[in-house]
Amino acid sequence: MTTLDSPIPRFHLAMPVDDLAAARHFYGEVLGLSQGRSSDTWVDWNLHGHQFVTHLAAEGTRRIHNPVDGHDVPVPHFGLVLTVEEFGKLADRLRAAGTEFVIEPYVRFAGEPGEQWTMFLLDPAGNALEFKAFADDSQVFAV
Repeated sequence: MTTLDSPIPRFHLAMPVDDLAAARHFYGEVLGLSQGRSSDTWVDWNLHGHQFVTHLAAEGTRRIHNPVDGHDVPVPHFGLVLTVEEFGKLADRLRAAGTEFVIEPYVRFAGEPGEQWTMFLLDPAGNALEFKAFADDSQVFAV
């Protein structure tokens, strides 16, 4: 996990979930995130040094899809840019947990600027997550 003294600013993101027990299982057990403070209505997670919070909310979120590289990408979504090695380990972990992918792990923009591994999945509340990895990290903002 990223250390707290990272020179890169950490983000804080709060997302709605409809079942905290399911969120605890998914984020804690399936993704392997460490849990921080919590209450009966929210849980803090360490998402590679970023503060990610799941808040209990009965209503779902509105979702759209945008076409990217021949796939319907769910919006909104969030996630992390990992190393290629971390990406592979996470993909293996998710497959071993029986995760159903929205978009299976694959290489997007192959042979083009910004070539990247990517995968999309939903948490138990239906929030979309994307994890990606660039073979060349300098290409993260390539045009």
